[in-house]
Amino acid sequence: MHIHILGICGTFMGGIAAIAKELGHKVTGSDQNVYPPMSTQLEQLGIELTQGWDTSQFDPQPDVVVIGNALSRGNPAVEYILDRNIPYTSGPEWLKHHLLKDRWVIASSGTHGKTTTSSMIALIVRRRRTRTLATSLAACLSNFSVSARAGRSPFFVIEADEYDTAFFDKRSKFVHYLPRTVTINNLEFDHADIFPDISAIQTQFHHLVRTVPSTGKIIAPKHVNAITETLQRGCWSDVELVGDHADWQAKLMPNSEGRTDGSRFDVYYQQTLVGQVAWTLTGQHNVDNGLMALAASHHAGLTTAQAIASLSNFISPKRRMELIYNQHNIEVYDDFAHHPTAINTTLAGLRQKVGTRRIIAIIEPRSNTMKMGVHKDTLADSWQNADQVFLFLEKDLDWAERLSNSTTPTTIETSISSLVARVIEICQPNDHIVVMSNGGFSGIHQLITNQLNTKFASN
Repeated sequence: MHIHILGICGTFMGGIAAIAKELGHKVTGSDQNVYPPMSTQLEQLGIELTQGWDTSQFDPQPDVVVIGNALSRGNPAVEYILDRNIPYTSGPEWLKHHLLKDRWVIASSGTHGKTTTSSMIALIVRRRRTRTLATSLAACLSNFSVSARAGRSPFFVIEADEYDTAFFDKRSKFVHYLPRTVTINNLEFDHADIFPDISAIQTQFHHLVRTVPSTGKIIAPKHVNAITETLQRGCWSDVELVGDHADWQAKLMPNSEGRTDGSRFDVYYQQTLVGQVAWTLTGQHNVDNGLMALAASHHAGLTTAQAIASLSNFISPKRRMELIYNQHNIEVYDDFAHHPTAINTTLAGLRQKVGTRRIIAIIEPRSNTMKMGVHKDTLADSWQNADQVFLFLEKDLDWAERLSNSTTPTTIETSISSLVARVIEICQPNDHIVVMSNGGFSGIHQLITNQLNTKFASN
């Protein structure tokens, strides 16, 4: 079967492409913006990519078109499909019918940490069942050669996104996934372009809860009111709690430098010490993600000792505090954070790791929620662990100027070249630079690292 995917370079749709290719289908696709790491992964899989929405991409006509949720009515490719009655479906619906109905689905949901938690679970399941590789659908994963695969495992690990499914299906993606094990990491207001308030998001999460069988399990933090309220709307599955005085707990332990930065922690299950995780990750948010992964894998029948051993070898997914440059005693990280909570927890974790060394944060408020100014009153507070902040805005926003009054020195830039020049000007050995965006950020990462090499080449 020839499957053509519109919006193929998105994280989720790229995963669909990889799975369809593995199942033996001919796969092609297109997207408006084609950039690494997903474009690289797809090209390595031998998937033909088209830039843009020209209707010539449907010659020859595919058997079915899988349409990503970034496309809407008025798009030339969408209108062509509808006018000619070409069979089409959504990514989540395609996945449900072609793969998930026969698997034990472990779904990681929540406003933050979905990619990291699902990556952890996938690694644990894979390490346990080496002959029948576990499957994953998340970002480009450092522990795996591709972000998604069908595999032969009875398990399927999936990042369960609450964003809408498609222009013709406005339910959240995760209502299609048939999960038996679900983690709800956290729940905050986000995606203001499709949700009017937190209650609307809770409704979608309650739809997810309704799909979990009575023999399934929901894993959630103990002290998150938005999740507690959601479960109180009705819950028909066992619930296991994570956090202080909960079923699963973590106690931070000092590292070799005496810092309790999250790189080492004891794990307790039902008040009993069951092991210690020692890994390269830092920050309380990653500790919380790790506990979620341990609880989920425990429900799937894996021993905690096996799971802890796997976590000790875990490498963060691409663009999750990914160290992309470490020269001249300067470190540059690429991070996907695009919500005040994610910015805050990421910088707090780095602060615990580096102590008093300087942190320079470069932030692109690119998401629709950010551009709408929903977080304008909390954004400046999110970067207080940085020493210097550069905020990139492609155009003036009526709320942005107030951010320059942040207690942390903050500079607003509307030019990539000017921003890079300012960063290079102030950067010195022992600095840590964190680039935060949920997009390609105009290739700023490479521009910075190239100019760092030029500046310090003679040293």
